[in-house]
Amino acid sequence: MFRQKYLDYAELTAQVQAWAKQHPDLVRLSTLGRTPEDREIPLLTIGRHPDRHHPAVWIDGNMHASELCGSSVALAIAEDILAIHGGKDEAGGKPLPAHMAEAIRETIFYVVPRISPDGAEAVLKTGRYVRSSPVNDRVNKGHSYWEAEDIDGDGEATYMRLPSPDGELVELRGEDGKPLDPPVMVPRGPEDEGPYFKLYPEGQIVNFDGRRIPDPYFLSDNLYDFNRNFPYQWAAEPKQEGAGHYPGSAPETRAVMEFAARHPNIFAWLNLHTFGGVLIRPLGDAPDHKMDQMDLALFRQVEAWMTEHTGYATVSGYHEFLYEPEKPLYGDITEYAYHQRGAIAYVVELWDLFAQLGIARMKPFVDHYTRLERKDYLALAKFDREKNGGRIFKRWRKAVHPQLGEVEVGGFDGRVGISNPPYEQLAQTCASQSAAFLRVASLGPRVSLEVVKVEGAGPGHTRVELRVANRGYLGTYGPWSARKLPHVEPLRITTEGSTVKLVAPAEAIVEIGHLDGWGSGLYAGTNIFFPWTRGNVNERFVTLVTEGRGRLVVKAGSCRVGWHVAEIDVG
Repeated sequence: MFRQKYLDYAELTAQVQAWAKQHPDLVRLSTLGRTPEDREIPLLTIGRHPDRHHPAVWIDGNMHASELCGSSVALAIAEDILAIHGGKDEAGGKPLPAHMAEAIRETIFYVVPRISPDGAEAVLKTGRYVRSSPVNDRVNKGHSYWEAEDIDGDGEATYMRLPSPDGELVELRGEDGKPLDPPVMVPRGPEDEGPYFKLYPEGQIVNFDGRRIPDPYFLSDNLYDFNRNFPYQWAAEPKQEGAGHYPGSAPETRAVMEFAARHPNIFAWLNLHTFGGVLIRPLGDAPDHKMDQMDLALFRQVEAWMTEHTGYATVSGYHEFLYEPEKPLYGDITEYAYHQRGAIAYVVELWDLFAQLGIARMKPFVDHYTRLERKDYLALAKFDREKNGGRIFKRWRKAVHPQLGEVEVGGFDGRVGISNPPYEQLAQTCASQSAAFLRVASLGPRVSLEVVKVEGAGPGHTRVELRVANRGYLGTYGPWSARKLPHVEPLRITTEGSTVKLVAPAEAIVEIGHLDGWGSGLYAGTNIFFPWTRGNVNERFVTLVTEGRGRLVVKAGSCRVGWHVAEIDVG
């Protein structure tokens, strides 16, 4: 159902449980952690050997409560991975080269379709706005602020409007000069005639003094923006809104961090949000000329696939997605994943509403969200009528507010059509993202251990020649910049045997360093001016000389790429 609707907690749980039951050899269902409202955060581990340590990919969605499409896309990618394991060389309904499909079969996937189960449930069931979690454990609650509540008894807490001569909003008028039906509220211009309106969240004012109405604020009664609660360049409020008490102070984000710390094998990280139709890549805190240029070339390849399969723009977080120029967003999950976990990490803002409205590409991209003209609102109203079943704009209903008197409630619901695509376009959104991302997921290191030769080396001695190779696009470090991270250990070979010993005991542990992959990103490899390639930087040979007869056990690998074992009879 996740390709046709947005699943509630029970439906999402049933889906992941069904996969675990249907594919016991490929799927492990576990819990990343528990939420303040005691819901589990489901974690799917998918792969040929889900209990082993291999190069891995992380996919998460719906860390912002209203951004439900992320859950659907994460589940769709998981379903496509299972189909690839079943022999279907496709991603998002598009053909996938056989070698890429095989690389996916050799990769482990950690899929967390919903990081904010509590928040998403509140959005789905009540319509109220929650950024990430309904939790409000602030100690400073003596001021006046808005708290969501169902005022008119319809079961939802949406919006209220109040006529006011000082209101900042007016009803949009069509080409005939008459207000649209149902009404569409737009910012008031200097030449606009009334009536004018104020717009508030449906709810009550805590600590109301009977006079001063507090400003609505997206974090009025919910503390966290999970995407500001991670440790990379974390900054407390007021420098960063939604930061929380300290990095990882939310149990949901702390669970992500703890899992990542225990899994250094994650080389790619997809963070799914809505909306906008854009991929936002590192760097988020500095211009491109300060980025590792090998990493930048790798992201150019990602951009090419994103353009081909989704039509989305790809932008630097620093150059095109800062709400204030040169003021980075602090505590971001993809910056944490890239800088501190050494992963190819990026966020996708799913659902290109701007393209639906015919809005031309803006630079910086973030201006799409603020520089809307009246014609764009008219296009949105038309889109809602013709392609969204009228789910956004509705007529306002009169109600009596216990503090403000007569108000109107309802009128607007951005859950389907703005924050998330219409149900009718959900399947296509899922398919295009899977087609693009599973190509990225196929780029991981692919280490092998090969016994090249076993031969006599004199009385009672045997010579064993080993080859450790990387057949993957990426090196055994992942992105080039990850080499310096402590958990990105170089490869080593360890040898042991109960009845066999090495002639040179020091060779029981041989560090062979990292192995490069064959890929170098877009426009960064061989070209017509310098047509040669590199040497055999993807392989190392090790020769061991043993004494005695028996079985030699050789392991090659690291915590970054996992371990490969060869058992060799010698003597």
